[in-house]
Amino acid sequence: MSATPANGFASDVAKASFDSLRIIYAQQPKIRLLVNDPADYYAVTNTVVPGGYSGWHTHPGPSVVVVKSGVATVYDGDDPTCTPEVYPAGTGFVDPGDGHVHMVRNEGAETLITQAFQIIPAGGTRRIDAPSPGTCPF
Repeated sequence: MSATPANGFASDVAKASFDSLRIIYAQQPKIRLLVNDPADYYAVTNTVVPGGYSGWHTHPGPSVVVVKSGVATVYDGDDPTCTPEVYPAGTGFVDPGDGHVHMVRNEGAETLITQAFQIIPAGGTRRIDAPSPGTCPF
């Protein structure tokens, strides 16, 4: 099976690398982020035109995604019912990465813009295209 290409989907990517990262914030909300091994950190802005989509893909690490405008319709490759999660502007979601195959589609009339923060093992490929899992008709 071959990978499913993106269509009407563009990414603006910034990258930084650190040997380790330790953030402990004791105030509310309490935050603890520990990355003990070298990792690459990405700030990604995705722009998806109406009818556009990311193609099926995964990431080797987690992504925290904020929907800036439009509506993100997210399909999980493991869902045999092909039932999407819908995220309007002002909401967000976490993609766990680690082989989790998914697709983001813009099924609305407004341009979709998402912003993501990703942590990827050092030197790893940020995005890994995947073949269709066969759970959805597209």
